[in-house]
Amino acid sequence: MPHLLSGPALRYPSRMGTAFATGPRDATVGADPVPAIGDSTEMDELIKVRVHPPSGTIVLQRPEKRNALTRLMLLQVQQAFDDLHQERKVRAVILTGAGAAFCAGVDMAEVHATFSAEDALEQWHRDTLQLKQLFETMLRFPKPIIAAVNGPAVGPGAGLVLASDIVLGTPGAQFGLPEPKRGLVAGIVSPLLAFRVGAGQAANLLLSAQLIDARQALERGIYHQLVPFDQVWAAAHDQAQQCAQSSPAAIQLTKRMLNETIGEHLGTLLSAGAAVSATAHTTEAAEEGLAAFLEKRDPKWW
Repeated sequence: MPHLLSGPALRYPSRMGTAFATGPRDATVGADPVPAIGDSTEMDELIKVRVHPPSGTIVLQRPEKRNALTRLMLLQVQQAFDDLHQERKVRAVILTGAGAAFCAGVDMAEVHATFSAEDALEQWHRDTLQLKQLFETMLRFPKPIIAAVNGPAVGPGAGLVLASDIVLGTPGAQFGLPEPKRGLVAGIVSPLLAFRVGAGQAANLLLSAQLIDARQALERGIYHQLVPFDQVWAAAHDQAQQCAQSSPAAIQLTKRMLNETIGEHLGTLLSAGAAVSATAHTTEAAEEGLAAFLEKRDPKWW
């Protein structure tokens, strides 16, 4: 089994406009399915990418924030998919998180800070459009995307799971869409959830805003397999090897068939959901819900 972090690194723009190398320190798949990079994380190292043919791996790299997505991070993930699209030796992409979480959603502090911005409404629309575009990139990606869900996947983090093709979870990988508890609407993720599990199951999860455990996510068809935490990347790489035995053209056409026939109206629904999500951010409920979350108190609804 290849060492997760021994493959060649790709490079991405940092927030300072320079480039950062994505080569972390020593880490082994056996000890941790995600690179042991929590102690060596630098501010601009928001993702890490490695290529181990036939797989390429994108690691969400903010373990101290449970891999919550910033705006810059979303741009870097988008660029990583674009780059791995061009890598001929990569036949499938593994998406996972560093540390104990897969992805805790978007960075709530960044979102809350936007309330005081003069262009807040425009920023909400830019944010939802950016997230929508990432999900669409994943759905249209010509190679299989395998989510190695090493820990909780929440909000837009759950959306990353649902936009993937094959999902491997670990026993501690909770899943949920708690947006209503923050005064928000999971408008962009909702169509993906209904696409994967059906309208009834989607309504149950969205309206209850509950977190379900990994076993429940498996039973509802969100996760396809549960594997031990220290084996999740290896299992995902095995899945990539299986996919690599098929014709790349046939795989691409199969993905297109699934997403454009079975999910015929998915693009329209994602656009509608993005508009609802952006509008929800402008409400007093959203401001109160996010403030309560950051202040670690119960929200006061009117």
